[in-house]
Amino acid sequence: MAEATGSSPAVDVRTPGPPGPAQPLAHRAPRWRRVTRSYGARLTLVALLALAAAVGILTYANPAPPGGRGFWVIVESRAVSVGTILVVATCQGVATVIFHTVTGNRILTPSILGFDALYRVIQTSLVFFLGAGSLAAIDGLGKVAVQSLLMIVFASVLYGWLFTGTKADLHLLLLVGVVLGMGFGSLSTFMQRLLTPSEFDILSARLFGNISTSHVTYLPWGALVCVVVGTVVWRRRHVLDVVALGRETATSLGVRHQREVMLTLVLVAVLISVSTSMVGPMTFFGFVVAMLTYQLVGSSEHARTLPMVVAVAAATLLGAYFVLRHVFYAAGLISVIIELCGGLVFLLYLLRKGLR
Repeated sequence: MAEATGSSPAVDVRTPGPPGPAQPLAHRAPRWRRVTRSYGARLTLVALLALAAAVGILTYANPAPPGGRGFWVIVESRAVSVGTILVVATCQGVATVIFHTVTGNRILTPSILGFDALYRVIQTSLVFFLGAGSLAAIDGLGKVAVQSLLMIVFASVLYGWLFTGTKADLHLLLLVGVVLGMGFGSLSTFMQRLLTPSEFDILSARLFGNISTSHVTYLPWGALVCVVVGTVVWRRRHVLDVVALGRETATSLGVRHQREVMLTLVLVAVLISVSTSMVGPMTFFGFVVAMLTYQLVGSSEHARTLPMVVAVAAATLLGAYFVLRHVFYAAGLISVIIELCGGLVFLLYLLRKGLR
């Protein structure tokens, strides 16, 4: 035994030693850090693009001498548009991402629940019953607050009615939302046909999203609601990660799926109502920025998608506003261009999924 031990080498190569893949494991941590740095770099780049667009909107083509009183007066007037864009971008982006989470379908948008159609009915009813002058006569913070409250009450009643029973079904909710949206659209179209050409022309200007129509008095309360709801969503980001796994998995992990879905839909209603009341309906904007966010992040983790979607939405809307205002001198067409591009992206996405 001693001779065999003496004749054998000190360490037998065939004997199992330390785990073989020790060296590859040493390279996994840097790879994980590279992925994290890649996300941080992308988020920083998008945020810098948004900041550059905001600075361009505030300072580009300012006729007053830099640093003078007139220069800062113009900057303050333009800051209202920048603040409105940031609020709308945050509301649309966050609402679309969490709506995709609870529905489990990235093709749907919050407008499927009928918020845009309800906004059109409210605006059309004002002109139909009170005349075109009513839009300017009662225009103000009170009108915006009432519109937002009506949308939130509508959503809360709808969700409460469909989610309080034992047969609560999210697909039934979406179907009811589509039917109500079609009904609201038909009602508004009927009333619009009975208007005079001048009244219809005034109404048409209100039915398209226009950042320039937002008033400075709308911005503080809109920003406050956006910050409060955004904080609630951010604090519940881990719960949303569990909800995204599905009803059975979320329930087995101790999450009350039905309650979380209803709460999230109410938060979506609040965000969309604020955005729509401030600048008007923007159907496909949230879909476009959500798709871009998913491509940039490559993950469904809300700790990553929520900051990125805010940055992407802000950069997209600020950049589009800067180009259309200072290059093409058509700032009022920003919603039309975004809806056109968003609709094309939506159709291409559907065709791509259909071909697969």
